[in-house]
Amino acid sequence: MPRVAGQIDRAKNEAILDAASDVVFERGLAAPLDEIARRAGVSKQTIYNHYGSKSALLRALIERRVKQVGAPLDAPTSGEHPERALAAYARVLLETIAMERSVALLRLLVASASHDASLARSVLPPGVRGAQLSAFLEREARAGRLAIRDASEAADFFSGMVIGRHQLQTLLGMPSELTAERIDRIAREAARRFVRAYAV
Repeated sequence: MPRVAGQIDRAKNEAILDAASDVVFERGLAAPLDEIARRAGVSKQTIYNHYGSKSALLRALIERRVKQVGAPLDAPTSGEHPERALAAYARVLLETIAMERSVALLRLLVASASHDASLARSVLPPGVRGAQLSAFLEREARAGRLAIRDASEAADFFSGMVIGRHQLQTLLGMPSELTAERIDRIAREAARRFVRAYAV
């Protein structure tokens, strides 16, 4: 079956994002699109056709990870078990902030902000990480399972409780305290306290 003009199949799209992740990790934000295209097995024009610019490609890379982090909130039974869904979300969030690649990309964005704030703004628009959590909490409030007036504010509270000082420690290159056991404990405790605080 012929492809619609400009359409990229899922496997090719994933290959581009995987290659972008590798090259940005190795070479920073100056990573050349030629190298990303070479590693993905596509032409540079294919990348431009799909994303339009390097900042849009970086944004897609971040959005893919954000969706992966938020996946537990979109699971079919997540609404029936909000505490379990929030704990699963918190686990993935903590695992993500401890990942070397995530830390490297965030450092690059922070470093670029001092001389080109527009890049950080275009790649990471306000609320991008909290959007899925806010939407989940709003659904829970509408369903009468949690007493939340402002889902966005509640999402900030939950994320802050989960992340705590851990993201700053990893950004500063301090030894991570996030063992698998600690991640699980923080995730479960944050979810338990949050659900209790917003109990109906």
